[in-house]
Amino acid sequence: MSAATQTPDLILHHGLITTLDRARPTASAVAIAGGRFVAVGNDAEIMALAGPATRVIDLQGRRVLPGLIDNHLHIIRGGLNYNMELRWDGVRSLADAMAMLKAQVAITPPPQWVRVVGGFTEHQFAEKRLPTIDELNAVAPDTPVFLLHLYDRALLNAAALRAVGYTRDTPEPPGGQIVRDGDGNPTGLLLAKPNASILYATLGKGPKLPFDYQLNSTRHFMRELNRLGVTGAIDAGGGSQNYPDDYAVIQKLADDGQLTIRLAYNLFTQKPKAEKDDFLHWTKTSKYKQGDDYFRHNGAGEMLVFSAADFEDFRQPRPDMPAEMEGDLEGVVRILAENRWPWRMHATYDETISRALDVFERVNQDIPLQGLNWFFDHAETISEQSIDRIAALGGGIAVQHRMAYQGEYFVERYGLGAAEATPPVARMLEKGARVSAGTDATRVASYNPWVSLAWLVTGRTVGGMRLYPQRNCLDRETALRMWTEHVTWFSNEEGKKGRIQAGQLADLIVPDRDFFACAESEIADISSELTMVGGKIVYGAGRFASLDEGSLPPAMPDWSPVNRYGGYGAWAANGQSQPRVAAPAACGCTHACGIHGHDHATAWSSKLPIADLKSFWGALGCACWAL
Repeated sequence: MSAATQTPDLILHHGLITTLDRARPTASAVAIAGGRFVAVGNDAEIMALAGPATRVIDLQGRRVLPGLIDNHLHIIRGGLNYNMELRWDGVRSLADAMAMLKAQVAITPPPQWVRVVGGFTEHQFAEKRLPTIDELNAVAPDTPVFLLHLYDRALLNAAALRAVGYTRDTPEPPGGQIVRDGDGNPTGLLLAKPNASILYATLGKGPKLPFDYQLNSTRHFMRELNRLGVTGAIDAGGGSQNYPDDYAVIQKLADDGQLTIRLAYNLFTQKPKAEKDDFLHWTKTSKYKQGDDYFRHNGAGEMLVFSAADFEDFRQPRPDMPAEMEGDLEGVVRILAENRWPWRMHATYDETISRALDVFERVNQDIPLQGLNWFFDHAETISEQSIDRIAALGGGIAVQHRMAYQGEYFVERYGLGAAEATPPVARMLEKGARVSAGTDATRVASYNPWVSLAWLVTGRTVGGMRLYPQRNCLDRETALRMWTEHVTWFSNEEGKKGRIQAGQLADLIVPDRDFFACAESEIADISSELTMVGGKIVYGAGRFASLDEGSLPPAMPDWSPVNRYGGYGAWAANGQSQPRVAAPAACGCTHACGIHGHDHATAWSSKLPIADLKSFWGALGCACWAL
């Protein structure tokens, strides 16, 4: 036990605690004061520290883990839009997904859109396909529907095509394709060839939420992450995320003490051919590490220069970066190194990584990079030689589970043998490289950390394909370290968080099942029953529901899909409806309506007013409201 220097505010005892502290890997109790762990030990040791005002929580023998930290999450951008998005993350059948879409269309007022913006793949569906445009038009003849699938395509119904103004006269976009019929009219299919600019530019034409709604939306997104056990993240910026304008919402939440996710943010240039100007300005007006333990500046990237952006779309051939890449990149990296700003750089392919390393090594000859905590993101096809070069320069590699969503496409193009170590996570760790894990959510993969952990442990895609042999998979403890203590180097916070250890920030979770004992097939379905950030309970459910202090007002606007569907897995779990409550519907009907077997005794029944319930069930074709 570490000695406590003050009487604890809170004690949690009678638990099965995985600390990730190699000096004391397990414990049964922890004491918290001032937002930090002050003592970790057995029940007798820790309970002896309690004072008259100490709050005590019985963990009831449950497994406890350090809070999860996502090394690459577009949380700031995602939060601004979360309340507008119909999320298909975790939905197991296209039939259920289309039922959700039809019901949402019925309650979405004009001129709003229904947006399904990433976090899923067609391979997760039992049907192994996307909806057709005809199917979208059938369920939404008048409401614009925009459906984004990974980096490769978007589907727009006829109403959405009218809303964005695409016609036979619309010119073909650079780096993308508007698919047309025999008469030259857009069909509604947009393809990334090879980059996703046309997809995101089209999405950007849709309505936006007002500021107060964006505040509400970001809080709901953070609570959803807390529900899944996420207590921290490194924000990777993102396209159309301008600094400081698009950071005003998260800054206000930070100022008001309403953040429930610890957030380190990187600045992402938005100006092709003017990237140096962005970073020259930012290094003069922003200070690396400015902020506090909840919201702090973390350097540059993931976009450093547009000429080095090799966005992955494994349905397309690997793009060759232009000849000007090195010159553009060197100009920016010198600015960052001179100002001692670390950076992160998006790089899917080893060809890009190798060329970037040539630049970094050249800069290092004049300005030593050691101690800057810079790193590459993604690195799916990185070579052993590049891993060694990164380590020699003092850099790191941040991997994400994009292959869990695109593995089938990679295998189709390059073969199963090439996919066996894409990315070579186990080999990176064997070679002693600094490596951590995350999601790259919310568009190209789900924000659910357990899907990433399942991918690291099982080597399988969300569609069930086995990508990696066992030698390239991780044991559960190593995978957990990839999501906790390993991430802290990437935000220059080593020793401050990531473990349950005296002196570290008191961030922890109690999963709804034992991560170390449950079947591998269950890992992706884990959620948290108790999430604490800085010793404060930000989410409670199940046997800890009475402790929940993080409840929020309803999602704004009132037609938000968040109010109907909640988050990951709320609609479908193991291929069937997942009720949130056991109470009967307001109409008293408790039988299954026969539409995909959905029972009326569900969350929708308890959360929605009668008028919305009629609309919801009526859209599914249920006749009960006519009784």
